Amino acid sequence: AEQRPLENDLRARLESFELAYRMQTAAPEAFDVMQEPEHIRKSYGLERKESKEYAKQCLTARRLIERGVRFVQVFASCPNTPGGGVRDVPWDGHNDIDANHRACAASVDQATGALLDDLKQRGMLDDTLVIWGGEFGRTNYCQGTLGKDNFGRDHHGRCFSMWMAGGGIRKGHVHGETDDFCYNIVRDPVHINDLNATVLQCLGLDHERFTYRYQGLDQRLTSVQGARVVNELLA
Repeated sequence: AEQRPLENDLRARLESFELAYRMQTAAPEAFDVMQEPEHIRKSYGLERKESKEYAKQCLTARRLIERGVRFVQVFASCPNTPGGGVRDVPWDGHNDIDANHRACAASVDQATGALLDDLKQRGMLDDTLVIWGGEFGRTNYCQGTLGKDNFGRDHHGRCFSMWMAGGGIRKGHVHGETDDFCYNIVRDPVHINDLNATVLQCLGLDHERFTYRYQGLDQRLTSVQGARVVNELLA
C-alpha cells in the first residue's frame, strides 16, 4: 500500500511520546533523594536552610548519573540574599556584593564538594566530567551605592574563572593569568570555543569533525574560525 503523507512524522511523534512516558514513570524513584542514607543527605547539606535546594539538585544529579543519564545540568540560586527570596539572577552583585556573594557561596560550597567526593568514592569521577562556572566574571572596581559596607561590581566578560574536575582533567592545574588590575589576560588565554573543544575532547569527540553543513559552511560547535583543545588542562 502507498505510504500515507507525513506517516514518518507521526511515527516519530508517537515514539517521542512513548519515550517521555517511560522517562516520567522512571523519574519519581530517581528524584526521590530521601531514599539516600542520612549521612549522605547530611554530607550534601540537605538539612541546612541555606544549601537545601542546591544540595537536592547535586544529590539528584549523582542519582541520575548512576542511572545512565548522559548530561545533567544544575543551576545555583541564592536563597539567602538580602531581602529574602530566591534571586532571579544569582551571583549578580551590582550592589551589596559582599553579602550577596557570601550568601551565594554558603548555598553551594558544601554540596559541590560533597558531589565530587561522592562521585569519587563510587568510582564514577574518572568517567564523569564536572564543569562549574558562569558566563562572565565581575570587575575589580566598584559600582552602585559605593558606601563603606555596600558596593557592587559590574559584569566582566574579559576575565573570569571556571573549574573542571573528573573525566580526563589534570588535577591541581591553574591555567591563565590576568594583569595587576584583573582587567586583561596576560597569559594563556582560553576562548569559549577553546573550552568547548576541550570539553568535546574529554567526551571523545573531535570538534573539527563534529560538523554539520549549513549555508555552505561546515558548522561546528567551536565555530568555523578556529579553536584548539587546551591540552594543558588534560591529564
